[in-house]
Amino acid sequence: MSKKEELSDKEWKKKLSKEEYRLLREKGTEKAFSGEYWDSTDEGTYTCAACGQPLFSSETKFKSGTGWPSFTDPIDIKNIVLKEDVGFFTKRTEVLCSNCQSHLGHLFNDGPKPAKTRYCINSGALKLKKKK
Repeated sequence: MSKKEELSDKEWKKKLSKEEYRLLREKGTEKAFSGEYWDSTDEGTYTCAACGQPLFSSETKFKSGTGWPSFTDPIDIKNIVLKEDVGFFTKRTEVLCSNCQSHLGHLFNDGPKPAKTRYCINSGALKLKKKK
């Protein structure tokens, strides 16, 4: 997306479902093993559920055993923003959509080699555009 998606809180509430709003705008987390894509093997591009920006390819998706969709890399590092997240007595790295600043999930360093990155993303923060 070339145009930044900047909506008011009222507009986001109108555009998103209650669950999408909770995850994307209130930085919520869905229950493990409950989301639509945690175990999906469908091929395609995962986009931001709020604005449609391409985020992750199914080619970088892997089974982490955590109950959330996990990816080794974003499609383009420019499509995400990494932000320090300190809370719940832990320090983590939050993953946001660079276009609309929606919360997607977190980045951990326990993924597969060589990079060891695991982008742990809420299913509700994503929409899958299936490969044709």
